[in-house]
Amino acid sequence: MDERLRFVARLLDGEKMAVVCRDFGISRKTGYKIYARYRDCGLDGLCDRSRRPYRHANQLPFQVEKLIVQIRRERPSWGAPKIREKLRRQYHEVQTPAISTVHAVLFRHGLVNQHRRPRHKAQGTALSRPLAPNDLWCADYKGEFMLADRRYCYPLTISDFASRYLLTCEALSSTQATYAFTAFERTFREFGLPQAIRTDNGVPFASPNALYGLSRLAVWWLRLGIRIERIKPGHPEQNGRHERIHLTLKKEATKPAAQNQLQQQARFDDFLDVYNRDRPHQALGMRYPAELYQTSGRPYRGLTPLEYPFHDRTATVTHCGRICLGKRKINLSLAFAGQDVGIKEVADRIWVVSFMHYDLGFFDHETGRLEPVANPFQPEVLPMSPA
Repeated sequence: MDERLRFVARLLDGEKMAVVCRDFGISRKTGYKIYARYRDCGLDGLCDRSRRPYRHANQLPFQVEKLIVQIRRERPSWGAPKIREKLRRQYHEVQTPAISTVHAVLFRHGLVNQHRRPRHKAQGTALSRPLAPNDLWCADYKGEFMLADRRYCYPLTISDFASRYLLTCEALSSTQATYAFTAFERTFREFGLPQAIRTDNGVPFASPNALYGLSRLAVWWLRLGIRIERIKPGHPEQNGRHERIHLTLKKEATKPAAQNQLQQQARFDDFLDVYNRDRPHQALGMRYPAELYQTSGRPYRGLTPLEYPFHDRTATVTHCGRICLGKRKINLSLAFAGQDVGIKEVADRIWVVSFMHYDLGFFDHETGRLEPVANPFQPEVLPMSPA
């Protein structure tokens, strides 16, 4: 404002506009604009003006917004579609807003009841204690460590619970699900399928924000007929046998670390052979794990198509985790992306969504929001379980 005041003062003293504008480094158009504001408004015209637009092209008139709020308060059970239809019929001269606009108005005024899906909190599951090989496998990532080439290594290990046989030790460059899929598929092809797999609640075995905490890897296991067991958060002792393998692995195969990932994998392969076939195991009566383990009687043959003969329809979950029924989109979970689910009407405009023989939850046509049921993937407590 001080600069503009000095600019106007020099003009009032009789100096030419071109000279003053050149001294202040502005165009004559800007100079005439400043001088015109001074003549019209005085000193107030030299203050900074708000750049906020006078009107917004798509802004809803406040009278229409007031009508929307009034109708909602008179009819608390009405949603945005009914309120919009009421406006269209009763006020012909008013341009009818979109349903999303009506909902946004209701939300701004605190007139929307938000029913958020509760965030899944990992609790762990019942833990079995089988005595036969392949009844339960344990899987986990040993803590990452740096190789000599300054890259990190994330060893993925899979072991058999009963025989303590170390099935796999893969030197991976990340904990991404893509690498885990490849490692597990290779293990399934070589040793067959277990009855259950026990892991912690971390990625990629579980997903804290997904439906029932399932990840895409866990859904794949379910498709293969494998039960899921998870330890309680903060209780690694519930997977103690597997953690003990990590201690031995760390001492014998990671110190010092190899030059690169290929050399580290070769070291893991040597450790695998010694651990299973040459190292007496005290917990096994000084026997070798290879003397007790035998491959599973359930060979891996890939996935078979899912069929839902007792449901009204079969829908494929989109890559973004939704079920599309006409124009209606129901959010399910990214963990089920690409999977077929069954949909069946169980009451008037109430539908149940099923995956395999598990019921995931219910939704209605009015809201399209899935309401989960009790966790259907919770394994039953087995006779030998300590739970």
